[in-house]
Amino acid sequence: MVIKETRIKKFGVFTVAKFGAIFGLIWGLLWGIGVGFLAGEQVNQLGLSALTAGATGVLMVVMMVVFGIIFGFIMGAVYAFLYNIVAGAMGGVEMDLEMD
Repeated sequence: MVIKETRIKKFGVFTVAKFGAIFGLIWGLLWGIGVGFLAGEQVNQLGLSALTAGATGVLMVVMMVVFGIIFGFIMGAVYAFLYNIVAGAMGGVEMDLEMD
């Protein structure tokens, strides 16, 4: 096994943004389930039907997933863009990679 020192000087902005969108989807789904239950319960407390409460919960899950994807994509792009600027000035992040 050979250990090679490597430096990450630049990230592809669109590639990191896609990863951010995937993480945002997962985050949005997890939070959406919790928020959906709470919103559905609030609608139920108002005396509206169970169907309305369920629809409200599902709507909240969908909204959280969509917002998670959008903001995850945007933040991934922003982080990659900022990293590329800082790495250009500082030289990037050093890593040791083990090659088989």
